[in-house]
Amino acid sequence: MDARQPEKKRRFVKRKRDSISIPALKEGVLNGDRSSLAKAITLIESNAPHHYEWGQELLGELLPYTGNSLRIGITGVPGAGKSTFIEAFGEMLCNQGHSVAVLAIDPSSSLSGGSILGDKTRMEQLSKNPKAFVRPSPTAGTLGGVHRKTNETLLLCEAAGYDIMIIETVGVGQSEVMVRQMVDFFLLLAITGAGDELQGMKKGIMELADAMVVNKADGKNKQLAEKTRRELNQILHFLVPATKGWNSRAYTCSALEKKGLRELWDVINEFEKATKETGGFQERRIRQKKEWFYTMLKDRILSDFFLDEKIKPAVPQMEEKIKSGDLTTSKAIEELLQLYKQS
Repeated sequence: MDARQPEKKRRFVKRKRDSISIPALKEGVLNGDRSSLAKAITLIESNAPHHYEWGQELLGELLPYTGNSLRIGITGVPGAGKSTFIEAFGEMLCNQGHSVAVLAIDPSSSLSGGSILGDKTRMEQLSKNPKAFVRPSPTAGTLGGVHRKTNETLLLCEAAGYDIMIIETVGVGQSEVMVRQMVDFFLLLAITGAGDELQGMKKGIMELADAMVVNKADGKNKQLAEKTRRELNQILHFLVPATKGWNSRAYTCSALEKKGLRELWDVINEFEKATKETGGFQERRIRQKKEWFYTMLKDRILSDFFLDEKIKPAVPQMEEKIKSGDLTTSKAIEELLQLYKQS
């Protein structure tokens, strides 16, 4: 006779759905609690349906407390020293009494969806500053490399009391256009060079900039940086200004030696004052809200389409028919749209 006791059946306990107190989270964000802010951003970024609902409810509660910051977009070619510049610039602003939030957009892999999320490592000192908040955010495959929730994260940081918002892009082309649509002042970082060595910057990207800065103007590179600044100013002179009534100019700085940062901040303050006097500042904000509305509307419609229970299996079937030559692309799209309308 087997003396062993019969093995007990394993019990799988279904985990209860997490619950979040919106009033408590709202209070935490408004009080500037960093933990509450981080939780709120995670909620906004989540793709879970119930998290989306809670996130939008929270955002609606906090909306009256937003819009009081100066929003600065920063981009530049690889090697321009964006993270070093932002850390030095952010530290200077914190020392002046400002509270700074940095939304650093990290590239996500198109294959795995993984992200480097290394900005907290590259901005180690700024991340430790009690008056700063650094939030790396994956692009999650979004067109142009800008996370689709960046705009809502920006609003949460404003509600938490941060008066300077800095958004760093991955600098891959399309992302600059999207960030331009959510900031007041757009800064383009360059490095020394001339002609083809001007990092192959496209005219369209330069036209977005309210100012250009040649970074790493130190040591033996200082004279070359000044030369590049003059060349950039010649180019900017012939371009359509990014902001009506404002002449975009090029400057030099050294983030490493912390030189030229105060002068640049004076330029940004001058820009804010000038555009508020002409009404251009608020006009841009209103236009950005409209652009964001249509961006989110298209994103939501696209998401609903591909998540539809009838569409999900139909798309690969149509794809195979197109490959085999049994169906034209236009006809396949027409059939999918008809199927979506029926569902």
